[in-house]
Amino acid sequence: MLEMMRKNGLVLALFALGCTALVAVTHSLTRHTIVAQEQAQLLLVLNELLPPDSHDEPLFNHCALVASEHYLGSRDPLPAFTAVKNGEVRGHAIEAIAPDGYSGAIKLVVGVNADGRLSGVRVLAHNETPGLGDKIELKKSPWMLAFDGMELIGEEDPRWAVRRDGGQFDAFTGATITPRAVVKAVRQVLLMLEQEPGLLSQAPRCGETL
Repeated sequence: MLEMMRKNGLVLALFALGCTALVAVTHSLTRHTIVAQEQAQLLLVLNELLPPDSHDEPLFNHCALVASEHYLGSRDPLPAFTAVKNGEVRGHAIEAIAPDGYSGAIKLVVGVNADGRLSGVRVLAHNETPGLGDKIELKKSPWMLAFDGMELIGEEDPRWAVRRDGGQFDAFTGATITPRAVVKAVRQVLLMLEQEPGLLSQAPRCGETL
């Protein structure tokens, strides 16, 4: 009996080791593909929020890593891209996190023109409920287009909330938490540019050591 238990234990240990190795190999093989897909998605979003006619220098030449959990919703620095044309800043595309989505964090890119108005907002990643919270995806719903052209007029601007909270943004039927989280995150980005512009202008360039 003892010998059989040892054999069973050895088989289980070898099986666990094999599964671990398989997962590690699969992760290694797919990691580069995932990164490439994420970069392609980011490039697509940047071209929507900061179109080619808004800059005459590559956006990645003007990428900074902004650190502010308060304004950007992340403890880790997040990239912000600046559109520069004829030596003048024409706009920004700033990554931000809405940490309080219904099913976890929602990764956004917030486009802001030089005049402080939004050029648009797009979702890079989320885990919201299909058919409900996933309406933040432009391919599922035009809801995100409500941000286009919006601006923040002071910290107490009452428009920046869902209608249930007295603001002007529609909620989704059966899903208020998701739009509320996105509205709050976008508002925080605009607040950062208004209250703490140095966080962006003085941030280290992407690739530099923090």
